[in-house]
Amino acid sequence: MKINWGTGIVIAFALFISFILYFIIKVQSNSKYDNELVYEEYYKQDAKFGDEMVRVQNAKDLAEKPKITNDVLGITISFPRVFVPKDIKGKVTFYRPSNKKFDFDVPISITTPQMTIPKDKLLVGRWNINMEWHYQGKAFLTKETIYIQ
Repeated sequence: MKINWGTGIVIAFALFISFILYFIIKVQSNSKYDNELVYEEYYKQDAKFGDEMVRVQNAKDLAEKPKITNDVLGITISFPRVFVPKDIKGKVTFYRPSNKKFDFDVPISITTPQMTIPKDKLLVGRWNINMEWHYQGKAFLTKETIYIQ
């Protein structure tokens, strides 16, 4: 049987579409390839974006900004010395982009200008850190990305 060029193109298209469908089905059915939203309540968070920008700008307007550093002990957060540590309230959210099961929050309740999150609580890899805090009735938001070795 002889195959003409029209039949060859149809066969090629059918094989290509089968190949693509195979990979789509494989990715959708395998839990290894989790394709979930970045945040659980993505649309609610998007609606609060304007308020978030105000808090980020408040943090940028500070003369001395909090510093988030990765050291031997873990993640150290140093607040400016001009702030009274016991008046700083809020939380630090550790967000793991690769797997939401490892996300966690740490409340800010300090008596010294520094707080440390031990390295044993953090897996190796990328962490997005969002520090939402209040001082004297003003809200701040500091964002940082840290890589743990």
